[in-house]
Amino acid sequence: MCRIAFEHIGLKIDDHLVIDPDLFRPAEVEMLPGNPAKARAKLGWEATISLEETIREMVDAYLARHSAAC
Repeated sequence: MCRIAFEHIGLKIDDHLVIDPDLFRPAEVEMLPGNPAKARAKLGWEATISLEETIREMVDAYLARHSAAC
């Protein structure tokens, strides 16, 4: 998610994000894939945009909100 957000605004993630391995949870997992099958079956819900587009929209909304406040 961070990689997508940083790429969206043209920044190199390695220049701004520091990962401290000492802060990892003991049972940290590399990937936790989501499965929308239950939401689709019970609610009839289906995603209309990708995760990448969702993240880009979130970044744009954040930037718009904070640039208006300055």
